Amino acid sequence: MDINSIPLIVLAGPTASGKSALGAAIAQHVGGIIVNADSMQVYRDLRVLTARPTEAEMAGVPHRLYGVLDGAVHGTAALWRGMALEAIAEAARADRIPILLGGTGLYLRSLFEGLVEVPPIPAAARAEARDKLGLLGPQGLHAALAKLDPDTAARLKPGDSQRLVRAYEVLVGTGRSLSQWQAASAAPPLPNPVFRLLLRPPRKTLYARIDRRFEAMVRQGAVDEARAVLARQDVRADAPMLKAHGLPELMAYLRGRMSLEEAVRIAQANTRHYAKRQTTWFRHQFQPDLVVEKDLGQQENFNPEAEIFPFIVGYLLTARGRGV
Repeated sequence: MDINSIPLIVLAGPTASGKSALGAAIAQHVGGIIVNADSMQVYRDLRVLTARPTEAEMAGVPHRLYGVLDGAVHGTAALWRGMALEAIAEAARADRIPILLGGTGLYLRSLFEGLVEVPPIPAAARAEARDKLGLLGPQGLHAALAKLDPDTAARLKPGDSQRLVRAYEVLVGTGRSLSQWQAASAAPPLPNPVFRLLLRPPRKTLYARIDRRFEAMVRQGAVDEARAVLARQDVRADAPMLKAHGLPELMAYLRGRMSLEEAVRIAQANTRHYAKRQTTWFRHQFQPDLVVEKDLGQQENFNPEAEIFPFIVGYLLTARGRGV
């Protein structure tokens, strides 16, 4: 199959919604390769805290882009996009169906809508942007950005410190505003046919799963994982890996700033808030072909063979009937 025409499947949803198990089942049914689209599961340092599939779980189905980056690497949507395209090409050569699985909306958008190719930002410019945030706070940085790049500032919320820092460092580091880069050029979107499957379990059920899963992570070695990250001297304070849910709280516990019980409670709450933001993003930015609103953990109430597989098989037959 050709990389530009191979049919794709996207399995998306909030954290802890059951994507990994369902993705493996779909891959076994259609002969697929699972391609990770989660911004934290790419880091090899965080097997437990990101709920990365185990070696045993990955044995039956090819999995790509899990644990492929060192924690000191500044992972970006552009970097992931390049690796994802390579994984899709591999699937095409092997006559397998790529199944993009994850909840990082920016990564999925970079693949299907294209991506602005901003050049690497010098370390000095990145440091200046972080220092500016520390000195002025998010509101002050937003005001400073508005004077220099009003178009970009108008699209950003005053409290969105991460995107404000990015816009400021791009302006300082390249001499051009982020708005100008976005208007200039972008990596082209994929032309492939796509079937989008969205998991949207009941909120109460999802939150309970999040809480149980984090407690299980602690039992399975999440504290030791956080300790290993804390001991690394080569991981910068702005490394994306350090934003993994639960890691800041466990590192605070290891530094003696809170009890383990408090760290677990705060990590659970922050993860629930993140799941809510993911759900909102998918509601407004994702256009699913099929939505599953059940609790996938209740197997007696969920039958993928009847409720999901026929739709996917029909999509693949239609795509191939069009010459794919």
